[in-house]
Amino acid sequence: MDIVLYALTALLYGGLAVAGWRAHRHTAVEPALAGVPSGIAPPPASRKSTGMGGLGRALLLVALLVHGVLLHTTIFPQNAMIFGFAFALSAMFWLGAGIYWIESFFFPLDGLRLLVLPLACIASLLPLVFGGVRVLSYSAAPMFKLHFLIANIAYGLFAIAALHAVLMLMLERRLQRMRGMATRHTGNGWLASWLDTLPPLLTLEKLLFRLIAAGFVLLTLTLVSGIAFNEQLVDRALRFDHKTVFAFVSWLMFGALLTARRISGWRGRAALRWVLASFAALLLAYVGSRFVFEVLLHRAVV
Repeated sequence: MDIVLYALTALLYGGLAVAGWRAHRHTAVEPALAGVPSGIAPPPASRKSTGMGGLGRALLLVALLVHGVLLHTTIFPQNAMIFGFAFALSAMFWLGAGIYWIESFFFPLDGLRLLVLPLACIASLLPLVFGGVRVLSYSAAPMFKLHFLIANIAYGLFAIAALHAVLMLMLERRLQRMRGMATRHTGNGWLASWLDTLPPLLTLEKLLFRLIAAGFVLLTLTLVSGIAFNEQLVDRALRFDHKTVFAFVSWLMFGALLTARRISGWRGRAALRWVLASFAALLLAYVGSRFVFEVLLHRAVV
């Protein structure tokens, strides 16, 4: 049964990703067919939207439901719990695709879709390749399940925020190049047309900091629930391992970013790079440390 869910999940994500890229490519070559020189972007009003229609959104919802069932059956078989870095990435991009699905009703985020769906497709198959995970004996504890749920939602929010930051850096770089040119020639027709599907930078920035603020609240709850659960389990509030140290470093970095944004309106490339560095620290907190132990060192960890 699990292999059917894996295949169906990958097929849905992969099919939607291929359809999205084909639609984008078709839209990108239309200006050339109409006599517009290659590499010169058409005016925004003349561009056709490659956004998902009703059928695409319905299929993505089906993909999310199938992926959710797959995660539940493989992570929580019977009354146990199986987990590892591959499952963490799969859950992260499942939540990320779900957040994109919600956002797509309010904003044209075609550029983000073309990144999220291929990554979700790959991540959904990773547990088939890296299945050497450890069964956690305390997974039935309600406090742990709450901690696990909050942590994965926070991961999903920050994953989408990191992709937003990448897109914003690319878009900002393109805009700076355009300012120094008399024409709109960019030298990268497909990349230019892809970036043109994105909303304005100010809209992306607003979305980015909303995601980070929501993720920060959930990350705070993750740390609090983790401390409470650890105290309940081993009568000690904190265990200073790789996971704890990097989680607190990431929390401090995201907190500093939100504080600087509120006090001084921090923005621009430096802020975006700070977002990516904070997300990298968060990945090292669990996914990275488990990858090192499970794949490189062949050691099971909790």
